[in-house]
Amino acid sequence: MDTNPSEVLAGRTALVTGGASGIGRACAVRLARAGARVTVLDRDGAAAARVAAEIGGTARTVDLSDLAAVDRLDPAVDIVINNAGLQHVAPLHEFPPDTFSLILRLMLEAPFRLVRRCLPHMYAQGWGRIVNVSSVHGLRASPYKAAYVAAKHGLEGLSKVIALEGAAHGVTSNCVNPAYVRTPLVEAQISAQAASHGLPEAEVLREVMLAPVAVKRLVEPEEVAELVAYLCSPPAGFITGASMVLDGGWTAH
Repeated sequence: MDTNPSEVLAGRTALVTGGASGIGRACAVRLARAGARVTVLDRDGAAAARVAAEIGGTARTVDLSDLAAVDRLDPAVDIVINNAGLQHVAPLHEFPPDTFSLILRLMLEAPFRLVRRCLPHMYAQGWGRIVNVSSVHGLRASPYKAAYVAAKHGLEGLSKVIALEGAAHGVTSNCVNPAYVRTPLVEAQISAQAASHGLPEAEVLREVMLAPVAVKRLVEPEEVAELVAYLCSPPAGFITGASMVLDGGWTAH
């Protein structure tokens, strides 16, 4: 997967949602290093601006749960990284319906609307890359995560439809599927998982989160970003409709 980091995406424009921290930040940094002009989109405008300043990109402050705001975004981008997300952990019978709707709106409908808006530009130039940051939970379910699992499974299907429709126009669409990544989102889950499972927080990572993983560690954001950058590169032009796992052997069971 080694690419020339300074030239492979030269002249390309990229939009990274949730780009102010975690996986999104790592993707923004890596794509900029590959030569892309990156727009860092996040609801935390100050954090997005800091990342943009670091990589010589631009920042946009947008709450992607506001679908009207999504529909106003500039569609003239060559690469879309759908990364923004949130998590809520609760038993299904106690899961707040409004939170379920919010998660699906942010993590499934917003990517649909964003890609729908950007595809005409990609089609017109005969090139485009869509990378959807899914999860091992796009392929496997876990208790207490009804909305997240549903949204990621939906994103998997959406990605495949984009791949089939975009192939004739030089557009690829893929998912990357990491296990638990060392991000603020995962760190925030530890206390919620501890409450749901009745375990001390110190045991949650070992006994719950890493239990199905053969490689007993968290994924680093930079590892995910490296795969994302490869999927955006010219050598990956024949890879589309795929779900690329970085799960430490979780789905090998």
